Amino acid sequence: MAGLVVVVHIASCLLSRSARLSPGETLEQPVSRTPYPRSSPSAGSAFRSAYDEALAGWPGPVEAAELPTPYGLTRVNSCGPDGAPPLVLLPGGGATSAVWGACAAAGAARTRRVHAVDLVGEPGFSVPAPGRAPRTPEDLADWLGAVLDGLAPRGPVTLAGHSYGAWIAAHHAAHHAARRPARLGRLVLLDPTRVFAGLRPGYVLRALPVLVRPTPERIRSFLAWETRGAALDPAWLRLQDETARFPTTRPVTGPRPDLARLAEQDVRVDVLFAGRARCHDAGRAARAAREALPGARVDVLPGISHHALPLTAAPEIARLLAEH
Repeated sequence: MAGLVVVVHIASCLLSRSARLSPGETLEQPVSRTPYPRSSPSAGSAFRSAYDEALAGWPGPVEAAELPTPYGLTRVNSCGPDGAPPLVLLPGGGATSAVWGACAAAGAARTRRVHAVDLVGEPGFSVPAPGRAPRTPEDLADWLGAVLDGLAPRGPVTLAGHSYGAWIAAHHAAHHAARRPARLGRLVLLDPTRVFAGLRPGYVLRALPVLVRPTPERIRSFLAWETRGAALDPAWLRLQDETARFPTTRPVTGPRPDLARLAEQDVRVDVLFAGRARCHDAGRAARAAREALPGARVDVLPGISHHALPLTAAPEIARLLAEH
């Protein structure tokens, strides 16, 4: 049982790391806003090509930025009208910011300035600072706070995350919303894992081969099983194939977010579960969310799986994210 608990942590958190500066220490790194920022040493030419291909489907020009944080450089891809209300998007574990292209194209970028983030320590072009691996969820919450500092948003932020990204977003909101009450206006959790419910053992066992030794074939087999063969964007699938070649990093594990503390924050919360998710029981998780956050709006989207949610439910998510 103890071994299963460890696997559950790994499967739900996947790969993520950050680090903390010593008191009084600063990170002297310039912000790059060029179209082709410095790449991660782990990212090969095939990954870069697949990444660029996935971004090519985004609406309008995409601005790539590298934001310095105490944890290294964070890649953010932005699109949408300058000066529009800011929308910050966090992908799930093992994914990149490119997963949000379908939502941006479906309308999220019409009325919002979309900022899609590559999670630090995950596949993508965020570059962790050497020797500064994170240890706790609070480290990730602090990292996200530093990213928001770097974005310098105009007005309150809508912060949305999928899966593991939702876990990070919920931790950040629970611990940081009170410190900066004017910054976070809304929190959107899209099929969050290990926030309101644990993972099903069957899902963990199916995910284990991908976690132990990822290959393109194993990634595609797992996605086909979890999505029940849903048609996924070919460009995104090619990018997922290339993520198998990234080195594994020590996962950040920890407890669920402090939901009692989150409920006390003056932040609107929306939670959307995938009705056909294999990772958890969506109905049970939705009931737990309504109980823990009485003021939140909680819905279940039928017919959609966990990993397909940002891709195949893009119109529904875009409408949700565009709400005021």
